[in-house]
Amino acid sequence: MAVYAIGDIQGCFSELEQLLDKINFDASADQLWLVGDLVNRGPQSLETIQFVRALGDSAKCVLGNHDIHLIACYAGIQNCKPKSSLNKILHHQQADEIINWLRHRPLLHYDSRLNWLMVHAGLIPQWDLVTAQKCASEVEAQLTSEKYIEFLKHAYGNIPNQWNAELSDQDRWRVILNSFTRLRLCDQQGRMDFGYKGPLGTQEKHLFAWFDVPRKSENLNIIFGHWSALGLKQTHNLLGLDTGCLWGSQLTAARIDTEQIVLHQIDCSAKVNITDGG
Repeated sequence: MAVYAIGDIQGCFSELEQLLDKINFDASADQLWLVGDLVNRGPQSLETIQFVRALGDSAKCVLGNHDIHLIACYAGIQNCKPKSSLNKILHHQQADEIINWLRHRPLLHYDSRLNWLMVHAGLIPQWDLVTAQKCASEVEAQLTSEKYIEFLKHAYGNIPNQWNAELSDQDRWRVILNSFTRLRLCDQQGRMDFGYKGPLGTQEKHLFAWFDVPRKSENLNIIFGHWSALGLKQTHNLLGLDTGCLWGSQLTAARIDTEQIVLHQIDCSAKVNITDGG
């Protein structure tokens, strides 16, 4: 069995098909790890999410901020623009089943055998593996509950921007959700910044990539996406896979079950629709 991790797709289903052809993906034998943001801004959000759903246990997918946006649009909490590719999902006859499936995707996936952890955006510096797993489970329980709409009503916002174990309820869950789905930069104390989305090195001097500050997760092997301006990030234990397919760059797959990471990429054409939220 081959295991491939793939970066942010965001509705670029044609490119996903091309990439899977290139790696000779066999759904009956292989497994895909998807870093989240299956949907939004690209033209084929419905086709993408239907394909991933149909893979069943052959796909391990974590939630990204654009996936959360889709759930919030379905719940009436966020607005979906008239030209958004999300409308094909929201108006589909199986919309209820699709959203229910999406709500039950995790925020974190960890495989002890492969020794890889996958999140969409990052981990704040105060979290080790056990704390990250516990925090993910807290918010996953909210998203999968019958009261998920009430949870999402209070989930948006940038404050608090720093983890504190004494935080409770909505403040606590907002920090957790923001870390897993929106984090790029923080300061040395772990205060998250959500304003900057550009390439690493041109941010304000007091801000650092989440993986460049002293953190309790330094010894973990982490796969993430979310930061297209960062591009491919590969170190001995970090693998950033958002290589900007949506913006006309590449869609990337990394084989992670082998001793050495093997990368596969295809070139993409720009498909972004900047009217979409998320």
